[in-house]
Amino acid sequence: MVSDGQVVVKFGNILAKHCLDQRCSTELLCAAAHTQSISSQLGIVARVKAVTGESKASSELLLSNVQNLIQAVQHVLRAAEAACVKGLGQPSADPEEEEVAAFCQQWRKNLTQHRAKEALNSDRDELGLRKTRGAKAEPTLMSLVQEQPPWSRNIPKHPSPRKGHTVMDRHL
Repeated sequence: MVSDGQVVVKFGNILAKHCLDQRCSTELLCAAAHTQSISSQLGIVARVKAVTGESKASSELLLSNVQNLIQAVQHVLRAAEAACVKGLGQPSADPEEEEVAAFCQQWRKNLTQHRAKEALNSDRDELGLRKTRGAKAEPTLMSLVQEQPPWSRNIPKHPSPRKGHTVMDRHL
């Protein structure tokens, strides 16, 4: 989980670098820094627990840190969604940056298609408000991350980090 947290941090930092909106970029950088901190904490707690053995207090601390990391990752993904909606600049020739941009473009395309379908099949009440029954939720980056893309089927779920791995090679 610690290494996956680091992948999300890298993803957030790349997006923040290319975000056209300064407020979204700042929010994304803050969320990524917070995730980096919690991920590092989790790594330390896990190493200490491995050395000290089983205790209720260390297990609770480990679980608490895992929950905090999950919340921090969700914060990064929500900030990334806002950055994608506001707009991203052109990525450099770096393969990781191109991969992140393609991932975000795919999500934005899914969101646009979803919104277009919703506009065509408008379920509005007499006041013009959208009915909540039967309405599909908008796609999120989290849902896209949870789907296993076809290009990652041959990649082990948790490959050991090594030079040449890109941000999106890892299953978030």
